[in-house]
Amino acid sequence: MSEVPVKEQRVTKQRLAISAALDGLEDFVSTQELHRLLYERDVRVSLATTYRILASMAEEGLVDTLRNGEGESVYRRCSATSHHHHLLCRSCGKTVEVEAPAVESWAARIAAENGFTQVQHTVEIYGLCPECGAA
Repeated sequence: MSEVPVKEQRVTKQRLAISAALDGLEDFVSTQELHRLLYERDVRVSLATTYRILASMAEEGLVDTLRNGEGESVYRRCSATSHHHHLLCRSCGKTVEVEAPAVESWAARIAAENGFTQVQHTVEIYGLCPECGAA
């Protein structure tokens, strides 16, 4: 699978602030939540700039992005360094990173059968974590 070249981004104080804020978070966060967090820390980055920087960081593979239960994009720095997927609790938002070799094989086979190249995919599995399921 060939990689698509990524445009190199300027390192700005806004980008550094967003990066630092993400480093301190364990859970996925929406753009608006991150913007509010920055504001509470007296870091002034416009909401539009926050959206733009998060999108470019996701494109560069610096953060993972997925859609939460409401369909909103959320972002997080993940500990996994290789391609992976997520289990996401619909109740509390807890996320578990999972590798899924069977999914990778299936995606590659389906793409090849249909003549697709440079394929990318994400798998998001929603449910209730053990704690929420027990409640």
